[in-house]
Amino acid sequence: MAREMTQIAQTCGKSVLVIEDEQDIAQLLQLHLLELCDDVVLAGDGSRGLELAQERDWSLIILDLRLPGINGLDICKHLRSAQSYVPILMLTAKSTELDRVLGLEIGADDYLTKPFSIQELMARVKAIFRRCDAINLNQHHNNEDNLKLIKAGSLSIDAEKRQASRHGTTIELTAREFDLLHHFASHPGRVFNRGQLLDSVWGYGHDGYEHTVNSHINRLRSKIEPDPANPTHIITVWGVGYRFDQ
Repeated sequence: MAREMTQIAQTCGKSVLVIEDEQDIAQLLQLHLLELCDDVVLAGDGSRGLELAQERDWSLIILDLRLPGINGLDICKHLRSAQSYVPILMLTAKSTELDRVLGLEIGADDYLTKPFSIQELMARVKAIFRRCDAINLNQHHNNEDNLKLIKAGSLSIDAEKRQASRHGTTIELTAREFDLLHHFASHPGRVFNRGQLLDSVWGYGHDGYEHTVNSHINRLRSKIEPDPANPTHIITVWGVGYRFDQ
């Protein structure tokens, strides 16, 4: 069982909770994350991890899905049922594809399969931090009304609660789907190509990931559009990309 630890470094004011029962992996993550963060705390089982997750606000939670005590999926589900939002990066075994899908549907922001390289993990962490910083900056520059609520016809998007609704009925969105919708709705009428959406919402722009944008937009349309086959909000601009119409 990983020992719970807290170390402080003079870096960027961010804090990370690592919930991982393999001690060697947890301590390796802590060693490298302290290059980016002021505070990195380790929890070696699900029960203690959930307890620590609820004790304070974290910049990021790195969550192994296979844990003693409460499993990672249940922890993710519990955290997403709370009003406050924390980014979650899942760690999964290669053989648990179903768990990865469930984790993303429940609301994890990203995932890595074991074994993974430290360089890739650090790149994913930096991408999540950049995306969150960009969202916070956009919210800072918006006026108070826009910060709280964006309306587009019968669709309402509450950035503070990270919730969307249509005709007052809550729409169940994954964390990434909400980020994508909020990004679109914050820039109505602007056309984004797939690369721009990858950079702004996912935080990375690698070639070959465009299908990720397509699949998320299709799922988002199925949830927010009255007629997904004839969308009125997320419009395809042929040969260019997509725009959001209010």
